[in-house]
Amino acid sequence: MLARGPGVSGRRIEFHFKPQGPTIDAYLRDRTRRCLICGPLGSGKTAASCWKGFRIMTNQAPDRQRVRRTRIVAVRNTYSDLLSTTAKDWRDLFEDLGQFKEGGREPPCHYLDFALPDRTHVIAEMVFLALDRIEHVKKLRGMQVTAVMLSEAKELPFGVVSMADLRTGRYPKEVPATWHGMFGDTNAPDTDHWYYQMAEKDFHLNAAGERMRGPKGWRFLKQPGGLIRADRNAPWQPNPDAENLRNLPLDYYMEGAQGKAEDWIRVNLANEYGFVREGKPVYPDYNDGQMCREFPLVRELGLYVGLDFGLTPALLVGQRPLNGQWRIHNELCTEDTGIHRFAGEMNLFMNQRYNGWPVRGIWGDPAGGQRQAGDVDERTAFQILAANNIACEPAPGNNDFLLRSEAFAAPMRRFIDGQPGMLIHPQCEITRKGLQGGYAYKRVKVAGDERYRDLPDKNRFSHPCEAGQYMVLGAGEGTTILQSTSARIDLDVAGFRQMMGYS
Repeated sequence: MLARGPGVSGRRIEFHFKPQGPTIDAYLRDRTRRCLICGPLGSGKTAASCWKGFRIMTNQAPDRQRVRRTRIVAVRNTYSDLLSTTAKDWRDLFEDLGQFKEGGREPPCHYLDFALPDRTHVIAEMVFLALDRIEHVKKLRGMQVTAVMLSEAKELPFGVVSMADLRTGRYPKEVPATWHGMFGDTNAPDTDHWYYQMAEKDFHLNAAGERMRGPKGWRFLKQPGGLIRADRNAPWQPNPDAENLRNLPLDYYMEGAQGKAEDWIRVNLANEYGFVREGKPVYPDYNDGQMCREFPLVRELGLYVGLDFGLTPALLVGQRPLNGQWRIHNELCTEDTGIHRFAGEMNLFMNQRYNGWPVRGIWGDPAGGQRQAGDVDERTAFQILAANNIACEPAPGNNDFLLRSEAFAAPMRRFIDGQPGMLIHPQCEITRKGLQGGYAYKRVKVAGDERYRDLPDKNRFSHPCEAGQYMVLGAGEGTTILQSTSARIDLDVAGFRQMMGYS
């Protein structure tokens, strides 16, 4: 492609781009209203998105003045990431075709102005909009654009994506947009992310009645991972089908995996769905490969239930056979749910799954014995549950975090009859992710050292894990820990007295 114009001081510039892989080629050629590509680090997907945006600009039909007008918005969650990656890649490719302006209250923008060999002129805007400033979220709501480029789509909430979708096709005014819609790239998201749900779980029927992956009007492309392995326990190997290899250093992926955590490698290098844990896991002894499996429950043994309160209440259901093994069978996790509504959801949940089963005990966060500030209802959480026929008691231990966290960890360190002392059913997805590192101590930024907060972060993974803590404490798991702790203290005191010569 040739370009010449005021933005390049009359110079003639020639562009060449060869897609480095069949997935990138399909992404560039795709005309679906919404097309997203998922790939590992180094796969060339960000550069491909930039080229896709540039082609939209040059393929736009000209108006009566023979001017091709477009406006594209590149969206990312923070300005630090947007300017250091997306905008940098765009400027490296196309900055000579116009002027880049940043600063002030307006978001950074590249104003392109150049001529094409067919004597038409391109006047376009590439606006770089991050969503870490409330005024820019509002600005997106009022924009009239041709297309939206989603950069690192997994970091964007679906509400923002939905709003961006409805801003496209509204520019230019004189000539309808030749193509309008959303496109973008991302690393592999978690399995409970909107991207995974749409790309892997949703389907639609095409005009021929064939079942197609993804909702109608959407296309999701997945690049080969940079690393592959025969099975979960096999070592990682370079993937010969990985894309963009000729633009990467030799052994880029194998060397990049050195010293990295397994979950980081799976997501960022192998392009597998999952989450990368941050911080120090509360339960490093949990091994999902060994402890996650399906298992039967015995009705006669009954059930134990643990509850965590707040505006994100969670419930965990488990059973403890006679051999002392804990079997965590199910979870109920909610968001923005008051205790009144949660009581109804809990009753429905238990009736649908465990109707008629004996419940040996229900224990909850002792803080549920206090009335919440600002709550119109003067009753405590335990009183509200009781009014809904849920006999819940405060878990013992005065809500001591070390005691309840250790009570839940203790079964993970035991082996009973050749099996782990704790099993987690696969349907407990959020609990499992919490145990694998989603429930973690946040790192404190200290130069030259790794330090972490004394208490773990409160998040969507912490609630079912803490519900499990209250459950095992109530069932007596903490009694053994308290006894062993007391015995250690007695021994320490006796030793001190002997050392000091006391009788």
